[in-house]
Order: sequence, then structure tokens, then C-alpha cells
Amino acid sequence: MKHFVLPLVALFMSVSSVKAQTANDVFDRETKLTYMGIDFTKARIIGDAGANTDDIVDHQYPNINQKVVNEPKKFDLAGAFKRSEVSTAIGPVNKRNKKIDPDKIKSDDSDDYQALKPEDVATLVSGFDFEGKTGLGLLFVMEGFNKTKKQISMYVTLVDMKAKKVLFTERMEGALGMAFGYTNVYLTGIKKVIDAIEKKQYKEWKSTYGG
Repeated sequence: MKHFVLPLVALFMSVSSVKAQTANDVFDRETKLTYMGIDFTKARIIGDAGANTDDIVDHQYPNINQKVVNEPKKFDLAGAFKRSEVSTAIGPVNKRNKKIDPDKIKSDDSDDYQALKPEDVATLVSGFDFEGKTGLGLLFVMEGFNKTKKQISMYVTLVDMKAKKVLFTERMEGALGMAFGYTNVYLTGIKKVIDAIEKKQYKEWKSTYGG
């Protein structure tokens, strides 16, 4: 279901300040986690020539981000990352998504579904305006929607927001099932990823990289 990727060890450590986050903080239940939303700026829609990309940028993307925040029981980020609660701050990602050029979203190249690399995610994070937020942040970097495969792919990314450094990132895929409409389609895949983290992936990550 997924292709595991991991940046160099240097990306797991941030030494920019005394209060810098580390990969271990990802697995520390007492470390505050802030969910920053879904960044669609690198996402491509593959195999859907009829997609209304103006509507997707103007309405679907902000709706998707809002629904994840508004339905915490369904999209159980706290459960997935073993926290009593997860703070949310999707304003910065919404501002970024508003700047997406609708004419550059669609693709007929199946390779675009696996186009992003860990270094692309690191570059995105380094240029992200966290608007003064510090500490541990969770960002979903959407890679693609593949209509043929009926899947979405995205990078689950934990960051040191003060240093704008990636601490941990992994590419994961979510099946779309029988959902209709772009908002529901994406949300179905996103929920599958979150559920997979809660049921299995978090435990594996902690066992391997939790120190």
C-alpha cells in the first residue's frame, strides 16, 4: 500500500536552538502536536481530463481541510499519534493552497503519481510560513490523486516548525472506495491513511525510530 521513504539521518535531528524538536518528540505523548493541514501545492490529478480544477482549488481543497478539522472523531489524528489531543492551525496551508494555478493540476503522466521525493518535501517545509508557530507540527503533503488506481498518495510529515526542518516523512497511499465528488474522494483516502497509522504504522515507526 505504501512506499517507505526516509530522508538522511540529518533530517531527523534539528540543532537550530535549545528548544529544537527531534524525532523522539514525535513519539513522546507529552509533546504538543499541531496539525497544520493538507498542502496541495504539489498535488497532481492523474487520469481525469474532465476535472473542474477551478472548483477544486476554490472550493474542494479548503472544504477538505476544514472537514478533517471539524470531524476529529472520524479523522482521529489524536488516536493515530497517541495524544490526548491535537491542536489545529490550517490557516497557513489554506493560504498556500489558494495560490495554486488550476491549469497545472491535471496530468496524463502516470509517473506524476510518484513524482515527489523526500527532498522535495524538505524544500516545501523550508519555504513554509508557519506564522510564528513553533514546536512539533504535522503536515500532510499531498502528492497525487490517481483516478485509474482509485488512490491518493501523500507524505505524512512531522516537522520542527521553528527550524522549518523535516523530522520524519513517509509516503503513504489511501484507497478511495466508492466515494463520489472530489471532497469525499480525497477524504476517504485521507481517512484510510490516518486509520492505517493508528492501527499499525505508528507502532512500527516508534519501534524503529523512536529511540
